[in-house]
Amino acid sequence: MEEFQVKDKNLAPQGHLQIEWGSAHMPVLNQVKKRFMEEKPLKGLVLGACLHVTKETAVLMETLMAGGAEVALCGSNPLSTQDDVAAALAEKGVHVFAQRGQTTEQYYWCLNKVLDYKPMITLDDGADLVGTLHSKRTNELPNVKGGTEETTTGVIRLRAMEKAGSLKYPIVAVNDAYTKYLFDNRYGTGQSTLDGVIRATNILISGKTFVVGGYGWCSRGIAMRAQGLGANVIVTEVQPLKALEAAMNGFRVMPMVEAAPIGDIFVTATGDINVIRKEHMEKMKDGAIIANSGHFNVEISLKDLEVLSTAKRTIRPNLEEYTLKDGRKIHLLAEGRLVNLSAAEGHPSEVMDMSFANQALCAEYMAKTEKLPPKVYTVPTDIDEGVAELKLKSMGVEIDELTEEQKKYLAAWEMGTT
Repeated sequence: MEEFQVKDKNLAPQGHLQIEWGSAHMPVLNQVKKRFMEEKPLKGLVLGACLHVTKETAVLMETLMAGGAEVALCGSNPLSTQDDVAAALAEKGVHVFAQRGQTTEQYYWCLNKVLDYKPMITLDDGADLVGTLHSKRTNELPNVKGGTEETTTGVIRLRAMEKAGSLKYPIVAVNDAYTKYLFDNRYGTGQSTLDGVIRATNILISGKTFVVGGYGWCSRGIAMRAQGLGANVIVTEVQPLKALEAAMNGFRVMPMVEAAPIGDIFVTATGDINVIRKEHMEKMKDGAIIANSGHFNVEISLKDLEVLSTAKRTIRPNLEEYTLKDGRKIHLLAEGRLVNLSAAEGHPSEVMDMSFANQALCAEYMAKTEKLPPKVYTVPTDIDEGVAELKLKSMGVEIDELTEEQKKYLAAWEMGTT
């Protein structure tokens, strides 16, 4: 069996430096790694992962291997792989199949190479690994004990599978841990998305009208960071509670069709298809910039953009200019894929520290737990709170503890108002 496939093995030295830098900013995961080295909770298990191949993911792979696991890894997005990191992981003994700029065919070839190792636990980011197991590799499902899911879009898919009765093994929704979505989704996506937009365009954000599609935790972070850089932020939403929250947070809220003529920059992060489509593009001003920070490249209708256009050219890396039939120009970033990973480097190590600590600990939880019914599970509270405690400790932050009197008061109902 082919042990790995990367773009260039000679990139490994730079990849090792990147991993070292990421690891230096991931103290929680390193504490987990240290315990795993001693206890070997994953000994004898094969873990299959479909994740963004970044320096932070590399530290997670090291942690899983320290726990005794054999690990196979592929990229979860054709443009998010850091080729130097992939080369370094191959040297470390990870069965890694990933390179930046893959075609769809190559992407699924790599995914199937991971499944050739017959993983007992899966770690997914977008549920493509799970989806392929449930559609093309069903004969291998009995071998799988459980899995984890990293991102919102993947959890949406998995819950749909559970509801339809199609899910065949239990999966922990790491995305829904407090120490994941409140920090990774909000602060990580916010910073890395703006980083991607700026790297791709080098434009000034201050003074621009910045339209954010959606107001989930990722979009909250994007809106917050765009506002912090001086943008006039508009939020579009379909859910009244989220729209109300956006309005109460000081953002203008309106339908996308009303935001289209006044926006300078548009970023989607909803997990749904065609958030920006023909009727919006037809109204956009000349020079508008559109980007996506949701997992799949479906939030911007690329088909509509192609139909409306008469010419296309690449202005700079990750920036394509489309000339419309009336002469207006629309600029698409990163082919409509994850702009924060395609045009930048993804989330900072400090927030991925918590997310990947959850991944490692949930993999351990799956390894140690007796067979669970095939459902989507929340991260156990002791894991979630334990990650928070470790993070606070690493930051030098101390908190209060309840006194015995306070514990008794909270556990009783008899006292009432005095």
